[in-house]
Amino acid sequence: MKKLNTINSTMLPLNMSNVDTDQIMPKQFLKRVERSGYGEFLFYDWKKEPEFPLNNEEYQGSKVLVAGDNFGTGSSREHAPWGLQDWGFDAIISTKFADIFRLNSINIGLVPIETSKEIVDRLFTKIEADPSTNIEISIENKT
Repeated sequence: MKKLNTINSTMLPLNMSNVDTDQIMPKQFLKRVERSGYGEFLFYDWKKEPEFPLNNEEYQGSKVLVAGDNFGTGSSREHAPWGLQDWGFDAIISTKFADIFRLNSINIGLVPIETSKEIVDRLFTKIEADPSTNIEISIENKT
């Protein structure tokens, strides 16, 4: 598990609520036992849509995913955080996470950050206005 003190990155917006682990990592990719190599399957069905944010070159390399309310619901598959981390995300910002998803993320060093809807909406607005907007997250100071 990699230990992070600070994350400084652009953000990828996923302005959708109630994203469950089946959507994050579809079941057909759960047969493997390795913890790596899942990034290519992340949001597999949604990536078929050209407008899906993971397909947008402006967001490539973003280490922070900004998600809508209630991210990581559904089954307790740890493959979902593995895929997010393997894609390159170090942190996810949302108004709420499913408890098991949050714990699975923390256990592998993927940082789930819960904050208010106002802050998440402000981040979506900033990203939409300028996809190169950076955010600096201090893990140690929780800021």
